[in-house]
Amino acid sequence: MVRQYDDGGRGRKVTVDGQDKLAERFEAHRSRMRAMAYRMLGSLSEADDAVQEAWLRLARSDSTGIRNLGAWLTTVVARICLDILQSRELRREQPLPDPRAEPSEAAAGGVDPAEEAMLADSVGVALLVVLDTLTPAERLAFVLHDIFAVPFAQIALIVGRSPSAAKMLASRARRRVHAAGTASDRDLRRQREVVLAFLAAARKGDFDALLELLDPAATVRADGAAAPAGVPVMVAGARAVARQALLFSARAARARPAIVDGVAAVIVGSPAGPATVMTFGIARRKILRIDVIADPARLRILHIETPDTSTAVSTDGADGRTADHSASARPPAHSG
Repeated sequence: MVRQYDDGGRGRKVTVDGQDKLAERFEAHRSRMRAMAYRMLGSLSEADDAVQEAWLRLARSDSTGIRNLGAWLTTVVARICLDILQSRELRREQPLPDPRAEPSEAAAGGVDPAEEAMLADSVGVALLVVLDTLTPAERLAFVLHDIFAVPFAQIALIVGRSPSAAKMLASRARRRVHAAGTASDRDLRRQREVVLAFLAAARKGDFDALLELLDPAATVRADGAAAPAGVPVMVAGARAVARQALLFSARAARARPAIVDGVAAVIVGSPAGPATVMTFGIARRKILRIDVIADPARLRILHIETPDTSTAVSTDGADGRTADHSASARPPAHSG
């Protein structure tokens, strides 16, 4: 006999077998939903949250009325992402932790590091940097149509516009993406010059010099291991990012320029814990995006090279010293 339980939603009874089958159908779409959410949000943790919220909404709904589960999930995940993008304005000034304080532990999670690396590599910092310059509606329209081939009629329902207006959103976004692509500083030498100038300004505590290097719409994101209470945060706007960089000045003296997964970066060893990696998205010699990575699981999957020696670098234990390895080697696991 099939058991039943009350899911708490309008007295509806759901069979255990039925819920298991629904979960299986959902899992068949999870990878696509996560990839879509990541491109819309630029954050793996927020993408996972969006996908999980979509599952909760599906579990509470009457799934018998859903003819096309893939389209239904696309709409739900896109709307969740749009809400997140629009709400970011409310927490633009949320401060990152003072890096001179004790680092927080990495948030526990069951995410496969290899899967994270594959997803991050498939997008790339360059595209995320450009997507960050779009409005929420433009970003959603571009990602859904140009990357995932969602029709404009469906996009229009998500953004609350007409199909022609949704098409214009994607068109504007496409022009900006293409224009930024031609102007992106792919020359690692030029990227490194900007990063070195950023380090010098941070070490000196030169606020004006930092502002000069930052794009007005610059953002800095920190993962859960580098942020308060293990919760990822984002700070947006050149002045806000520059203020956070001033807090970094004490550790900037120990920072070392590097190339991380093909982009300009900085690595910092801390006596109190594992290394921190900061990657930079740069265009027109301006810093558009900084990602602060301290989660040991994420650090393990990064390929780190020093530009001068072309060798991989990782932290050697908890004393913050660096050790050189072969260029093809991956950094070993960090002790937490």
